[in-house]
Amino acid sequence: MPANSPGLLIIERILRDRGSIWQQIVEERDLNRLTVQMLASSAIALAIYGAVLGFFNGPLMALTSAIKLPLLFLVTLAICLPTLYLFNLVFGARLSVKQAVSLVMVAITVTAMLAVAFAPIALFFLITADDYGFFKLLNVAILALSAIVGLRFLTGGMQVLHAHGLLTPAKTEPEPALVAAPSPAVEEKEPAVVGAPAANGDGAAAPAAVPATTPPPPVLVARPGPDGRVWDPAVGRYVLARRPVGVATERPASMTLLYIWILLFGFVGTQLAWTLRPFFGNPDSPFALFREIEGNFYAEIIRTIANL
Repeated sequence: MPANSPGLLIIERILRDRGSIWQQIVEERDLNRLTVQMLASSAIALAIYGAVLGFFNGPLMALTSAIKLPLLFLVTLAICLPTLYLFNLVFGARLSVKQAVSLVMVAITVTAMLAVAFAPIALFFLITADDYGFFKLLNVAILALSAIVGLRFLTGGMQVLHAHGLLTPAKTEPEPALVAAPSPAVEEKEPAVVGAPAANGDGAAAPAAVPATTPPPPVLVARPGPDGRVWDPAVGRYVLARRPVGVATERPASMTLLYIWILLFGFVGTQLAWTLRPFFGNPDSPFALFREIEGNFYAEIIRTIANL
């Protein structure tokens, strides 16, 4: 799918041709437009899913949930993104702010689109099963599953950036130059004269000696530049050097901290969701834009499971 697809179709490009998305982020090419497309798509999808959640209480709750659910994801991103960016800077990664935002927005877009894909299922149980506790647990499970898949896209994107050397400190090397690789050692022998007979043990002439093999010419090897690029004679320019497939490489600290950041993102998101509640709205309670802050998200889930 071309890079200039309409914003609402960006999810197709992410799912069908994610390699081009990663390459665009690596090259830092037209990231403003890409980020706006993902932001619009995820906001609309989360608003639709939020409306389904709120319909359990009524149209007014559906409207407020349609506003609060996109706000939940965007505020969580705003809180946690500086931590991810600074983590990478501390350990020498060369990610820009635009690249970090684009990577996280890919994860949020996938999460939002998967959630809206589950919206018909949630709506079906809303109509056929009038059980507030079950409906709440069902949608928490849907959002959790969607978030897990979305975060897998985030880790996949970070691994691609690691393969391009953007998560490792920049190497200070001389300017790119072509250097001669050492030729393989050749065992020195006395030069053999073609056609010169030599006597063997019984006095008969031995076969003529074969001239020694000429050593191969030196091979020109491109030395990587300071930014990790190497000269590609096929295209006549410097390109990003890729690591050979199958070569074991040490995982950088940035990747380890990414998993810590994902846990942090999850804790911040769930606590913010608890602060912004209600999203579902208990039909036995009157409409309220916000509830009093008491307890926590995890205790409420355990209590709901126990009451089923």
